[in-house]
Amino acid sequence: MNFGVFYAPFHPTGQDPTLALEYDLRRVEALDEYGFDEAWFGEHHSGGYEIIGSPEIFIAAAAQRTLHIKLGTGVVSLPYHHPWLLADRLVLLDHLTRGRLIFGAGPGALPTDAAILGIDPVEQRRMMAESLEAILALFTEDGPVTRRTDWFEMNEARLQLRPYSWPHPEVAVAAMVSPSGPRLAGLHGASLLSLSMSALADGFAAIGRAWGVVEEEAAKAGRPAPDRASWRVLGAMHLAETKEQAIADCAYGLPEFGAYFGGGAGFVPLAQQVDGEPRSRHEYAAAYAESDSVVIGTPDDAIAHIEMLLDQSGGFGTFLMLGHDWASPERTLNSYRLFAQYVLPHFKGRLSAPRASHEWATGKREELFGRAGEAIGNAIKSHAAEQERS
Repeated sequence: MNFGVFYAPFHPTGQDPTLALEYDLRRVEALDEYGFDEAWFGEHHSGGYEIIGSPEIFIAAAAQRTLHIKLGTGVVSLPYHHPWLLADRLVLLDHLTRGRLIFGAGPGALPTDAAILGIDPVEQRRMMAESLEAILALFTEDGPVTRRTDWFEMNEARLQLRPYSWPHPEVAVAAMVSPSGPRLAGLHGASLLSLSMSALADGFAAIGRAWGVVEEEAAKAGRPAPDRASWRVLGAMHLAETKEQAIADCAYGLPEFGAYFGGGAGFVPLAQQVDGEPRSRHEYAAAYAESDSVVIGTPDDAIAHIEMLLDQSGGFGTFLMLGHDWASPERTLNSYRLFAQYVLPHFKGRLSAPRASHEWATGKREELFGRAGEAIGNAIKSHAAEQERS
C-alpha cells in the first residue's frame, strides 16, 4: 500500500494566511522526509477556510522543497477552466516536477465558488465530463483536437509540449456522494479518488460500492477496469502516544473544523456532527473521537481502521489522511511521525524481515553464541600464553 495526506487545506479564519500556507509547505517537507508517497492540494476560491486557489502553483512551490513525494491536484475543478489552458499548465508542471505530478480532477465542491462564476451546480458534472474527455484527447492524440460545447471551444488545439510522463501524468477522478466519479474512472481507465470518508454510508458514498461502478462502466466502454491499486481512499485521523493524548491534542482546533460552513462542513461531507452543545473543547474532541469514521487515537487504532476499510472495500492501493488543523503544528507533525514509524511499515511489509531475522538469531543463541564465546575465550587464553612465553 501507499500513503499520503490530502490537504484541502482547512485553516480556520483568524490565522495569518501567509503563515498557514507556509505551514502547509513545511508539512509536505516533513511527509517527504518521513517516507510518505503522496500529498494532494485542493482548489477553492471562497469560504475562507480552504485557501489554496491554485493547486498547480502550490505544487510548483512544494516540488522545489521535496525530493521524492508525488504531488497531486486534489482536485482541479474542471468547469472553472478552459481545458486547453489547463492541459497546457499540467504538462508544464509535469516537466517541472520530473514526473511527480498526479492530475486529480473533479466538478468543484463548493457551491459558493460555482455561484460566483455563474455556473449552475446541476451542470457541473456534465461540464467536468466534457472537459476531461478533451484534456485526455490533448494528452494522447498527435493531431489537432477540435471540440465545441456550450461553455468552451477548441479549434485545432494541440499541446506544444508532450508530457514528461508517458503517456501522460496519472489521472485520478474524485468521487464523493454521486456515482459520476466512479463512472468517469471506468469510462476513461482513470484512477479513483474516494473523498467521502464515510465508511458506514449508504448508496454510492459507501466504500463497498464505489469500485463496482468503476468495473461496470469499464465493461460498457469495452476496456479492462483500472487496477484496484490505483484506488485512493480518504480518511480522517490524528495519532498520539495514547488515545487520551490524542483527544487532548485535538481540543486545539477540532471545534473550529466542525464549525466550518455552520457545522459538518456544510455541503462537503468531511466533518462529523457532534450533538449536545455546549461542550468544553476537550469534551467536544472526546465526543468526536467516538465516531466510527475517524481515528483519534494510537497507531494501533489507525492500523485497525485501515484494515476495516480494506475489508469493506475489497481492497485499494492508497490510503490518504485528511490534512487538518485539529492539533497544533507540533502535535500534527508528531502524528505524521507516528504514522510513518508504525502504520506505514506495517502495511508496506517492512517489519516481517527484521522480525524474522531477530527470531532466527534468538533461536540460534545456544548453538552459535556459545561457540562464539568459546572462540573469544580461546583467543584470550592464547594471548595470555604468548605473553607468559615471552
